[in-house]
Amino acid sequence: MKTPFILINVKTYEQGTGKNAVKLAEICEKVSKEKKVPIAISVQPADIYRVAQEVSIPVWAQHVDSIEYGKNTGFILPESVKAAGASGTLLNHAEHKLDYPSLAAAVKLCKKLKLTTMVCAADNNEAAKVAGFSPDFVAVEPPELIGTGISVSTAKPEIVTSSIEAVSKVKKIPVVCGAGITSGEDVRQALKLGAKGALIASAFTTAKNPEEVLRGLVKFL
Repeated sequence: MKTPFILINVKTYEQGTGKNAVKLAEICEKVSKEKKVPIAISVQPADIYRVAQEVSIPVWAQHVDSIEYGKNTGFILPESVKAAGASGTLLNHAEHKLDYPSLAAAVKLCKKLKLTTMVCAADNNEAAKVAGFSPDFVAVEPPELIGTGISVSTAKPEIVTSSIEAVSKVKKIPVVCGAGITSGEDVRQALKLGAKGALIASAFTTAKNPEEVLRGLVKFL
């Protein structure tokens, strides 16, 4: 992914499930093309194929497991999301935490498959730890701000700057800002702090007018 960019995570909201996921992806594609800004969308595993068939923007999985072909009923095989059309995946989101050995293994498997990885971290200490696994991006997201509408880039800018500094001491990996980002001003502040993009979820997915919201979010990219 070129930076700065926006990654939309539709989670398991009704507004981002099934046919609705396609509608949101089409909005992302429309705004991405018109504004000439990179936008990717992360959808549920069952929706990857249908969404990837309808849009040209990058489609990501919301999670994969550190497994390979075999007896793994109920787990998400990295090869399966790749085959469905995914080009990347979120890992270690606050709503789906992984132990570090599993996380490191998942990143390694994704690298073999050329799946882009964005690993979430709650603070600068975790950001430094996960940077050691060499993901493509680290997303700093204080869990207490997720879904609140209170942006980490304005409410707790020190978490963003300290995470960027901590990651840079480990490896040269772009840091993306998430948690509570709802406006273009929040994104602008994140970029000003040194972030290379933003991870957005409910502000877009559950909005009455998601296209209008997205246009505002990319205003300063």
